[in-house]
Amino acid sequence: MVIYAARDLTCRSQARDLLALAVRETWGLSPLPEIARREGGKPYFPRHEELHFNLSHSGALALCALDSGPVGADVQIIKEWRPGLPERVCSPAELAWLEEQPGLWPAFTLLWTLKEARAKESGRGLTSSIRDIRVPLPGDGPVRMDGLWFRTWTGSSWAAAVCGHTQPPEYFFEKALDIPTV
Repeated sequence: MVIYAARDLTCRSQARDLLALAVRETWGLSPLPEIARREGGKPYFPRHEELHFNLSHSGALALCALDSGPVGADVQIIKEWRPGLPERVCSPAELAWLEEQPGLWPAFTLLWTLKEARAKESGRGLTSSIRDIRVPLPGDGPVRMDGLWFRTWTGSSWAAAVCGHTQPPEYFFEKALDIPTV
């Protein structure tokens, strides 16, 4: 698994530029192959179905994961979510973990990225109860659960997670994207 990240994005299309850069540097494919969507909405390369990727963006941030098997990635800007949302989407164990954390919203955002990454890895997205999406409680290092690997990263204003069949790296490649001037 290879992880790429970018910040200071000014438009949504730059997330796709990050994917193109990652695919070129990792797999030597240029230009970016055609992208299609499976029935559940998961993107894939029809001419390179053995290559798996996932892309996420939030605000000025983007995260891209590449792997040889299904993979999910999510990045979120930390914010105050709707009141009561944790009670609707978290299991009892997750709620207990949240209560132990020094900050509700940074901890909830990190847990949310794990659930999103797991849902994206499966290819089904958020089609079932979010509370029922099983993920490990956030911690240090990679964690293996139900045959899948998970890893999280955090910054002062963001949280990110990946989920896949191979162990995620400790670090990701942060890339500066050329921002066109208008």
